[in-house]
Amino acid sequence: MVYPPSFPFCPKCGRFFDINRKPDLCPDCQEQGWSFSLHRSSFRYEGLIKEIILLYKYGKIKILGQALARKSLSVLAGSELWTGLEVIVPVPLYLSRERERGFNQSEVIARELSRSKKLKLVSRALIKVKDTPPQASLEALARRENVKGVYRVRQKEAIKDKIVLLVDDVFTTGSTIEECSRVLMEAGAKEVRAMTVAQA
Repeated sequence: MVYPPSFPFCPKCGRFFDINRKPDLCPDCQEQGWSFSLHRSSFRYEGLIKEIILLYKYGKIKILGQALARKSLSVLAGSELWTGLEVIVPVPLYLSRERERGFNQSEVIARELSRSKKLKLVSRALIKVKDTPPQASLEALARRENVKGVYRVRQKEAIKDKIVLLVDDVFTTGSTIEECSRVLMEAGAKEVRAMTVAQA
């Protein structure tokens, strides 16, 4: 049985705290401004959840994405993520990587969220215009540099003046979510929120 992590967490970036403390802003959120309004994860990236996500992405077992989405929905059912939400956008893969894997793991999760919440999915609102090393192979500073300028909004009309939910599988430093949120906001989104299955 997989259980959601213990609370509390940062009310802005959703970072889980390792000790019992009041739900105030974490050091990262105190030091920097994010382009997204809030982010929530359902689980810690460890144990069984980590094994399932790795099997999903690298074992190419696509159906696991739907199960992960449904489990995340049950954990985040009462979250403020969903209030007034209009559009769901997955974090894109570079096209050749998506072809190699056979699917975009974030899009599969986002599609299940869209179906369950009856919200519009815009799967190609964002595109990745440059192939980059996997974020998992990099340290925090290198992660930020790795994603700079690699995402573009292709369907501005679909997100303009909309409250957007950006979906990815794993949140580590927040670099990918931040860069995608930044370009969505610059393209005219009213607000960007983010959801991931797990955080490392």
